[in-house]
Amino acid sequence: MNLYSMLGKRVETAGPIRVGVIGAGKFASMFLTQATVSPEIHVVGVADINVPKARGALQRTGWAAERYAAATLDEALAQGTTCVIDNADAVLECPQIEVILEITGNPIVGTYHASRAIENGKHVIMVNVEADCMLGPLLAKKAEAAGVIYAMAYGDQPALICEMVDWARTCGFEVTAAGKGTKYLPEYHYSTPDTIWDHWGFTEEQLATGDYNAQMFNSFLDGTKSAIEMTAVANGTGLMPQDEGLFFPPAGADDLASVYRPKADGGILTRTGTVEIASSLNRDGSEVFKHIRNGVFVVFKGRTDYAQHCFAEYGVTIDASGQYASLYRPNHLIGLELNVSIAAAVLRHEPTGCSRYFNGDVMTTAKKDLSAGDILDGEGGYTAFGKLAPAALSLQRHALPLGLAHKAKMVRPVAKGETITWDDVEVDESLLAVQLRRQLEHEFGPALV
Repeated sequence: MNLYSMLGKRVETAGPIRVGVIGAGKFASMFLTQATVSPEIHVVGVADINVPKARGALQRTGWAAERYAAATLDEALAQGTTCVIDNADAVLECPQIEVILEITGNPIVGTYHASRAIENGKHVIMVNVEADCMLGPLLAKKAEAAGVIYAMAYGDQPALICEMVDWARTCGFEVTAAGKGTKYLPEYHYSTPDTIWDHWGFTEEQLATGDYNAQMFNSFLDGTKSAIEMTAVANGTGLMPQDEGLFFPPAGADDLASVYRPKADGGILTRTGTVEIASSLNRDGSEVFKHIRNGVFVVFKGRTDYAQHCFAEYGVTIDASGQYASLYRPNHLIGLELNVSIAAAVLRHEPTGCSRYFNGDVMTTAKKDLSAGDILDGEGGYTAFGKLAPAALSLQRHALPLGLAHKAKMVRPVAKGETITWDDVEVDESLLAVQLRRQLEHEFGPALV
């Protein structure tokens, strides 16, 4: 609870923390608007393949034009300004930059960026959960060996959930389940970028800002993002996914302790100590009372009668038995909170959540009947969605991790709703992401058997 004072001392002794940003979408825009009013943070470079888009993000988020007019990174460092370029390698190799924010959302290029950042001795804040859920434990291991921090992004739901789990365990409670809210109906699994805005509810004015990528936002709706983020939570906390994946039960703030307890005690869980989602919609499409669509939660169990008595005494939301209690945060502010991860990495040498286990995985699942020759288009697209599974089950099925379903070519048919395996696609073994995934399965897989 003293990060801000630590930031002040850091500025006095060594100047602001020097940061490089890769990717200039919605999450980055939210970070950048805070960075412009945070003298403790110096954004040295912003790299994006679309430089005009990146400049537009800076302009839209409150940056004066002269603050991002630097022609080179050296000029930005000398002037205390920011350079906008299309060369991510230049940012990754800049010796003075201490922290890399990987915000591309592309698991293939994100893997490369994270690996190169670690090789260059930089802390990595992995906003790219798509890459983290595929390779996080291995990247974290490489970062530890290099003496740098590999962290989840504070403000994004996985890091906030990990924090709540850590709080509950530190207090001595048994964690029954942890997760987040989202808008979900079973038919959403088959949503495409063509149907996303009808389901989501954004206004024309919001969409006109250019911040909203249809395929990315469709991954939030079709269950893929939930699978990705709950994989990150499982791998960051040691919680174990249920064999069935995610049930997405409708649940509001008052229902958490009753719903997320084992079936034997009246809940929906087939395993305790797991991850789940709270749908903001009842199955008939009506809105759940006091839903937590944008929030995160943890359900925990008091280990003594006295602790359970205190739950009731202090107004904690509990189940009918009084054994299970819940805590939730109703919202998350994604990039607006990212300074916490930067400060924690540099000043405390501590990650705001880190994938240390290989407990969960995201299996690629056919969104429609697929034929040989079809090209997969990754999360949120037209061809596939992600399904959460225990890592052991995913490996047993030889499931293709969703992060590798980008431009992969089908070599044999797979029916709608079925798992797509490594054998069903043509894999480019030259890709770093494929090579590291093979390494992850080789190093972590045997322990799961």
